[in-house]
Amino acid sequence: MARMVQCVKLKKEAEGLQYPPFPGELGVKIWRNVSKEAWDEWTRLQTMMVNEYGLNLADLSARQHLMAQCERYFFGDAEGMTVPNYVPPAK
Repeated sequence: MARMVQCVKLKKEAEGLQYPPFPGELGVKIWRNVSKEAWDEWTRLQTMMVNEYGLNLADLSARQHLMAQCERYFFGDAEGMTVPNYVPPAK
């Protein structure tokens, strides 16, 4: 049986993650409050950020920047959070 959470991003009850997505307090907070669906949306946005900003994830400051953006996306003011210069693929 799937673990259900009241998702802070989607504002509804939905299937939760199976385990914290990374170690530490933020990872546990996400595990308790974020659904799989919302996490999948974040991973797509994160991929765009890495590609558009040319982030090197071997660099600690780049990883810290992504963690700050992740926390903002789920628990802060994410209104209008977009990636500049991103153009969605033509359909």
